Amino acid sequence: MKNIKIPIEVSARHIHLSQGDLEKLFGKGYKLRKLRNLSQPSDFAAKEKLDIQNGSKKLSNVRVVGPVREKTQVEISITDAIFLGIKPVLKHSGDLKNTPGIVLIGPKGKVRIKKGVIVPLRHIHCSPEEAERLNLKEGDFISVGFSGKREIIFKNVKVRINENFRLAMHIDTDEGNAAGINKKGIGFLI
Repeated sequence: MKNIKIPIEVSARHIHLSQGDLEKLFGKGYKLRKLRNLSQPSDFAAKEKLDIQNGSKKLSNVRVVGPVREKTQVEISITDAIFLGIKPVLKHSGDLKNTPGIVLIGPKGKVRIKKGVIVPLRHIHCSPEEAERLNLKEGDFISVGFSGKREIIFKNVKVRINENFRLAMHIDTDEGNAAGINKKGIGFLI
């Protein structure tokens, strides 16, 4: 099945903010400013960056991704979690149950979120048309291979289908480094 190609994108640490937290960090009525579009049509990298802190450990200049969401969520790698002294919790985006919190530091204030820090599980985005073509269903778990000097097979990749999605598998920086993928690569459906 090496003929069915899957774009792979390395997703660096980033933050999704609720409107309320955005205003606490940047000021009342604040709106995110688009820096550039991301591969998923509904998402964009914002010009805004924040520091995240746990005790004396801090990661600076963490990119905010828009648009705003219902709940604030911080996505980091296992390496980041270890550095920050946070127990890494692998979750799918939006599943914030039993996750640690952290302090977000912006130009106009600080916000301590009680939960919402996750290490995102690898997943694949696709439109309904792409899913049909690839014979995939929402919630399926598939395997995606990557050939190269550090050949690897990513197992347990969850399929997410939405008409606003475009075909791409997302992995974190630790997974990208393990495979030798710098930002983008091409995998194959197994």
